[in-house]
Amino acid sequence: MLLTTMIAIAGMMLGMWLLSLPLRNVSIVDIGWGLGFVLVSWVCVAMRLHEARELAAEQFLLPILTTLWGVRLGAYLAWRNIGKGEDYRYREMRERFGPSFAWSSLFIVFGLQGAVMWVVSLPLQAVHAWPRSHAPIWWLTGLGIASWLIGFIFESVGDLQLARFKSRAENKGRVMDRGLWRFTRHPNYFGDFMIWWGHWLVSMSMSDPGTWWTVISPILMSFLLIRVSGVALLEKSMKQRSPEYVAYIERTSAFFPRLPRTGSK
Repeated sequence: MLLTTMIAIAGMMLGMWLLSLPLRNVSIVDIGWGLGFVLVSWVCVAMRLHEARELAAEQFLLPILTTLWGVRLGAYLAWRNIGKGEDYRYREMRERFGPSFAWSSLFIVFGLQGAVMWVVSLPLQAVHAWPRSHAPIWWLTGLGIASWLIGFIFESVGDLQLARFKSRAENKGRVMDRGLWRFTRHPNYFGDFMIWWGHWLVSMSMSDPGTWWTVISPILMSFLLIRVSGVALLEKSMKQRSPEYVAYIERTSAFFPRLPRTGSK
Protein backbone atom coordinates (compact mmCIF):
# COMPACT_ATOMS: atom_id res chain seq x y z
CA MET A 1 0.00 0.00 0.00
CA LEU A 2 2.79 2.45 0.86
CA LEU A 3 4.46 1.79 -2.49
CA THR A 4 1.18 2.14 -4.38
CA THR A 5 0.39 5.50 -2.80
CA MET A 6 3.90 6.66 -3.60
CA ILE A 7 3.36 5.74 -7.25
CA ALA A 8 -0.06 7.45 -7.26
CA ILE A 9 1.42 10.68 -5.88
CA ALA A 10 4.33 10.52 -8.33
CA GLY A 11 1.92 10.06 -11.23
CA MET A 12 -0.23 12.98 -10.10
CA MET A 13 2.76 15.29 -9.67
CA LEU A 14 4.22 14.27 -13.03
CA GLY A 15 0.90 15.07 -14.70
CA MET A 16 0.71 18.47 -12.99
CA TRP A 17 4.28 19.25 -13.99
CA LEU A 18 3.50 18.43 -17.64
CA LEU A 19 0.46 20.72 -17.45
CA SER A 20 2.55 23.52 -15.91
CA LEU A 21 4.92 23.60 -18.90
CA PRO A 22 2.53 25.04 -21.52
CA LEU A 23 0.89 27.21 -18.84
CA ARG A 24 4.27 28.48 -17.61
CA ASN A 25 2.73 28.42 -14.15
CA VAL A 26 3.82 26.00 -11.42
CA SER A 27 1.33 27.55 -8.98
CA ILE A 28 -1.07 24.77 -9.95
CA VAL A 29 0.87 22.59 -7.52
CA ASP A 30 -0.86 24.48 -4.68
CA ILE A 31 -4.29 23.62 -6.07
CA GLY A 32 -3.28 19.97 -6.23
CA TRP A 33 -1.93 19.86 -2.65
CA GLY A 34 -5.19 19.11 -0.86
CA LEU A 35 -6.51 16.96 -3.70
CA GLY A 36 -3.41 14.76 -3.49
CA PHE A 37 -4.39 13.65 0.01
CA VAL A 38 -7.88 12.86 -1.24
CA LEU A 39 -6.29 10.66 -3.90
CA VAL A 40 -4.14 8.85 -1.32
CA SER A 41 -7.12 8.24 1.00
CA TRP A 42 -9.29 6.65 -1.65
CA VAL A 43 -6.45 4.63 -3.19
CA CYS A 44 -6.03 3.10 0.27
CA VAL A 45 -9.76 2.41 0.53
CA ALA A 46 -9.78 0.77 -2.91
CA MET A 47 -6.81 -1.43 -2.04
CA ARG A 48 -8.32 -2.45 1.28
CA LEU A 49 -11.64 -3.26 -0.36
CA HIS A 50 -9.88 -5.36 -2.98
CA GLU A 51 -8.12 -7.30 -0.24
CA ALA A 52 -10.85 -7.60 2.39
CA ARG A 53 -13.94 -7.25 0.15
CA GLU A 54 -15.59 -5.10 2.82
CA LEU A 55 -14.72 -2.36 5.29
CA ALA A 56 -16.18 -1.36 8.64
CA ALA A 57 -18.14 1.89 8.46
CA GLU A 58 -15.63 3.71 10.68
CA GLN A 59 -12.84 3.08 8.16
CA PHE A 60 -14.53 5.52 5.82
CA LEU A 61 -14.41 8.32 8.42
CA LEU A 62 -10.86 9.51 7.77
CA PRO A 63 -11.21 9.42 3.94
CA ILE A 64 -14.42 11.46 4.23
CA LEU A 65 -12.81 14.04 6.54
CA THR A 66 -9.81 14.24 4.22
CA THR A 67 -12.06 14.69 1.19
CA LEU A 68 -14.05 17.51 2.81
CA TRP A 69 -10.82 19.30 3.72
CA GLY A 70 -8.95 18.63 0.46
CA VAL A 71 -11.78 19.49 -1.94
CA ARG A 72 -12.61 22.71 -0.09
CA LEU A 73 -8.96 23.78 -0.06
CA GLY A 74 -8.40 22.86 -3.70
CA ALA A 75 -11.57 24.67 -4.83
CA TYR A 76 -10.69 27.77 -2.82
CA LEU A 77 -7.14 27.95 -4.18
CA ALA A 78 -8.40 27.38 -7.73
CA TRP A 79 -10.90 30.22 -7.33
CA ARG A 80 -8.22 32.47 -5.82
CA ASN A 81 -5.34 31.68 -8.19
CA ILE A 82 -6.64 30.75 -11.65
CA GLY A 83 -6.21 33.65 -14.02
CA LYS A 84 -4.00 35.59 -11.58
CA GLY A 85 -0.64 34.41 -12.96
CA GLU A 86 2.15 32.58 -11.19
CA ASP A 87 2.59 33.11 -7.45
CA TYR A 88 5.43 35.48 -6.55
CA ARG A 89 7.33 32.69 -4.77
CA TYR A 90 7.52 30.66 -7.95
CA ARG A 91 8.20 33.72 -10.12
CA GLU A 92 11.29 34.42 -8.02
CA MET A 93 12.41 30.81 -8.43
CA ARG A 94 11.82 31.00 -12.21
CA GLU A 95 13.95 34.14 -12.44
CA ARG A 96 16.69 32.59 -10.30
CA PHE A 97 16.93 29.34 -12.27
CA GLY A 98 16.36 30.85 -15.69
CA PRO A 99 15.58 28.57 -18.67
CA SER A 100 16.44 25.45 -16.64
CA PHE A 101 13.44 26.05 -14.37
CA ALA A 102 11.14 24.16 -16.72
CA TRP A 103 13.04 20.94 -15.92
CA SER A 104 14.27 21.70 -12.42
CA SER A 105 10.72 22.53 -11.25
CA LEU A 106 9.90 18.85 -11.69
CA PHE A 107 12.20 18.10 -8.76
CA ILE A 108 12.35 21.25 -6.61
CA VAL A 109 8.62 22.03 -6.78
CA PHE A 110 6.53 19.02 -7.80
CA GLY A 111 8.90 16.28 -6.65
CA LEU A 112 9.59 17.90 -3.29
CA GLN A 113 5.91 18.56 -2.57
CA GLY A 114 5.07 15.01 -3.62
CA ALA A 115 7.62 13.60 -1.16
CA VAL A 116 6.27 15.79 1.65
CA MET A 117 2.73 14.77 0.74
CA TRP A 118 3.58 11.08 1.05
CA VAL A 119 5.12 11.54 4.50
CA VAL A 120 2.29 13.75 5.75
CA SER A 121 -0.30 11.27 4.46
CA LEU A 122 1.08 8.38 6.56
CA PRO A 123 -1.76 8.55 9.15
CA LEU A 124 -4.28 8.30 6.31
CA GLN A 125 -2.51 5.19 5.06
CA ALA A 126 -2.01 3.61 8.49
CA VAL A 127 -5.76 3.14 9.04
CA HIS A 128 -5.85 0.72 6.09
CA ALA A 129 -2.30 -0.63 6.05
CA TRP A 130 -2.26 -1.55 9.77
CA PRO A 131 -5.89 -1.57 11.03
CA ARG A 132 -6.67 -2.36 14.67
CA SER A 133 -7.64 -5.95 15.38
CA HIS A 134 -10.35 -4.75 17.79
CA ALA A 135 -12.86 -1.89 18.05
CA PRO A 136 -11.62 1.68 17.64
CA ILE A 137 -10.78 3.78 20.70
CA TRP A 138 -13.88 5.94 20.43
CA TRP A 139 -12.84 8.66 22.89
CA LEU A 140 -9.69 9.18 20.81
CA THR A 141 -11.80 9.25 17.65
CA GLY A 142 -13.98 11.92 19.23
CA LEU A 143 -10.95 13.97 20.26
CA GLY A 144 -9.62 13.79 16.72
CA ILE A 145 -12.94 14.84 15.19
CA ALA A 146 -13.17 17.78 17.62
CA SER A 147 -9.66 18.91 16.63
CA TRP A 148 -10.56 18.51 12.94
CA LEU A 149 -13.77 20.53 13.33
CA ILE A 150 -11.98 23.39 15.09
CA GLY A 151 -9.37 23.40 12.35
CA PHE A 152 -11.92 23.26 9.52
CA ILE A 153 -13.86 26.19 10.98
CA PHE A 154 -10.73 28.32 11.43
CA GLU A 155 -9.39 27.50 7.97
CA SER A 156 -12.60 27.83 5.97
CA VAL A 157 -14.07 30.82 7.85
CA GLY A 158 -10.68 32.56 7.89
CA ASP A 159 -10.33 32.15 4.12
CA LEU A 160 -13.89 33.41 3.56
CA GLN A 161 -13.40 36.45 5.78
CA LEU A 162 -10.14 37.36 4.05
CA ALA A 163 -11.68 36.96 0.59
CA ARG A 164 -14.58 39.25 1.49
CA PHE A 165 -12.20 41.81 2.99
CA LYS A 166 -10.02 41.88 -0.13
CA SER A 167 -13.04 42.14 -2.44
CA ARG A 168 -13.80 45.64 -1.18
CA ALA A 169 -11.92 48.43 -2.93
CA GLU A 170 -11.65 50.53 0.23
CA ASN A 171 -9.57 47.78 1.87
CA LYS A 172 -6.83 47.77 -0.76
CA GLY A 173 -3.44 47.95 0.97
CA ARG A 174 -4.98 47.57 4.43
CA VAL A 175 -4.37 44.77 6.92
CA MET A 176 -7.15 42.32 7.70
CA ASP A 177 -7.64 42.39 11.49
CA ARG A 178 -11.29 41.46 11.87
CA GLY A 179 -13.20 38.28 12.62
CA LEU A 180 -10.88 35.36 13.33
CA TRP A 181 -7.98 37.50 12.12
CA ARG A 182 -8.42 39.57 15.27
CA PHE A 183 -7.30 36.64 17.41
CA THR A 184 -4.52 35.19 15.24
CA ARG A 185 -2.63 36.60 12.28
CA HIS A 186 -2.97 33.24 10.50
CA PRO A 187 -6.30 31.52 11.28
CA ASN A 188 -6.05 29.48 8.09
CA TYR A 189 -2.64 28.07 9.02
CA PHE A 190 -3.75 27.42 12.60
CA GLY A 191 -6.77 25.62 11.15
CA ASP A 192 -4.54 23.42 9.01
CA PHE A 193 -2.45 22.67 12.09
CA MET A 194 -5.53 21.49 14.03
CA ILE A 195 -6.82 19.46 11.07
CA TRP A 196 -3.64 17.41 10.75
CA TRP A 197 -3.42 16.71 14.47
CA GLY A 198 -7.07 15.65 14.20
CA HIS A 199 -6.26 13.33 11.30
CA TRP A 200 -3.51 11.71 13.34
CA LEU A 201 -5.69 11.23 16.42
CA VAL A 202 -8.45 9.61 14.37
CA SER A 203 -5.86 7.41 12.68
CA MET A 204 -4.38 6.32 16.01
CA SER A 205 -7.84 5.38 17.27
CA MET A 206 -8.33 3.00 14.36
CA SER A 207 -4.86 1.68 13.49
CA ASP A 208 -2.41 -0.62 15.25
CA PRO A 209 -0.78 0.95 18.37
CA GLY A 210 2.60 0.39 16.76
CA THR A 211 1.82 3.11 14.20
CA TRP A 212 2.39 5.88 16.78
CA TRP A 213 5.46 6.86 14.74
CA THR A 214 3.15 8.37 12.11
CA VAL A 215 3.10 11.38 14.47
CA ILE A 216 5.86 12.56 12.14
CA SER A 217 2.99 13.73 9.92
CA PRO A 218 1.46 16.43 12.16
CA ILE A 219 4.91 17.35 13.51
CA LEU A 220 6.20 17.95 9.98
CA MET A 221 3.08 19.91 9.04
CA SER A 222 3.37 22.02 12.19
CA PHE A 223 7.01 22.80 11.40
CA LEU A 224 6.22 23.72 7.78
CA LEU A 225 3.24 25.89 8.74
CA ILE A 226 5.06 27.81 11.47
CA ARG A 227 8.71 27.89 10.41
CA VAL A 228 8.98 27.33 6.66
CA SER A 229 6.31 27.85 3.99
CA GLY A 230 3.53 29.24 6.15
CA VAL A 231 3.80 31.90 8.83
CA ALA A 232 7.52 32.66 8.50
CA LEU A 233 7.44 33.19 4.72
CA LEU A 234 4.26 35.28 4.69
CA GLU A 235 5.31 37.41 7.66
CA LYS A 236 8.55 38.35 5.92
CA SER A 237 6.77 39.59 2.80
CA MET A 238 3.98 41.34 4.72
CA LYS A 239 6.41 43.34 6.85
CA GLN A 240 8.06 44.61 3.68
CA ARG A 241 4.79 45.47 1.92
CA SER A 242 2.73 47.00 4.73
CA PRO A 243 3.89 49.32 7.55
CA GLU A 244 0.45 48.80 9.13
CA TYR A 245 1.34 45.13 9.56
CA VAL A 246 3.98 45.98 12.18
CA ALA A 247 1.29 47.41 14.48
CA TYR A 248 -0.87 44.35 13.77
CA ILE A 249 2.01 42.12 14.91
CA GLU A 250 2.31 43.98 18.19
CA ARG A 251 -1.31 43.36 19.20
CA THR A 252 -2.17 40.02 17.58
CA SER A 253 -0.94 36.46 18.19
CA ALA A 254 1.16 35.03 15.37
CA PHE A 255 -0.42 31.58 15.39
CA PHE A 256 -2.36 30.27 18.39
CA PRO A 257 -5.56 32.32 18.93
CA ARG A 258 -5.81 34.63 21.94
CA LEU A 259 -7.46 37.94 22.78
CA PRO A 260 -5.66 40.89 21.17
CA ARG A 261 -3.50 43.14 23.32
CA THR A 262 -4.81 46.49 24.51
CA GLY A 263 -5.32 48.94 21.68
CA SER A 264 -6.61 46.35 19.19
CA LYS A 265 -9.78 46.90 17.26
